[in-house]
Amino acid sequence: MNLNTKIDIIKNCKEQILKEAEALNRVAKQVDEAYIEACEAILKCEGRVIVTGLGKTGHIGKKLAATLASLGIPSFFVHSCESLHGDMGMITKDDVVIMISNSGKSSEILSMIPALKIIGPTTISITRDKNSPLARATDIKILCDAGEEIDHLGLAPTASSTAALAIGDAIATVVSWIKGFQREDFALNHPGGALGQQLIKEYTERISQ
Repeated sequence: MNLNTKIDIIKNCKEQILKEAEALNRVAKQVDEAYIEACEAILKCEGRVIVTGLGKTGHIGKKLAATLASLGIPSFFVHSCESLHGDMGMITKDDVVIMISNSGKSSEILSMIPALKIIGPTTISITRDKNSPLARATDIKILCDAGEEIDHLGLAPTASSTAALAIGDAIATVVSWIKGFQREDFALNHPGGALGQQLIKEYTERISQ
């Protein structure tokens, strides 16, 4: 690989990262009262927060569920396809269901709607179009219009998935802050890691004084 090629790689990688930063700035400007509604719904939730999606949004959903749980908000992930074959039984009327779909048109996630309407949980959609079929069918509609994807074809979920992740992180951290989640609470949720062990040690020493 010659020097010019190496320089081009560095240049292009920087440009791609900045494109994702631009996508996040774009989505930050879309924050509205739907975020208030979403945070209130999670704070009032008497069950669990269930995140669903498929494909790349499924991976984002898994990360969001893990983040919520680590910040003191009981949560788990249900794959949209698996929900149609038994996993819908994991959802109750006391839950909040966050449904992530860039297009808001995926047949698998839309197929969950009739059963969810009967079960009765509060539903939140994260899509690029508040007029999409999924958004129209949910109680709370969060806009995630990240613009063009950053790959050279403009097809691979990149900007859109990064933006959905940022939205989920924003809601999770704000709800955790409102709930008064503290360092010692974080430690109890992460007892196996070095950080958790250090926090538990600090807490134990503090209460023993």
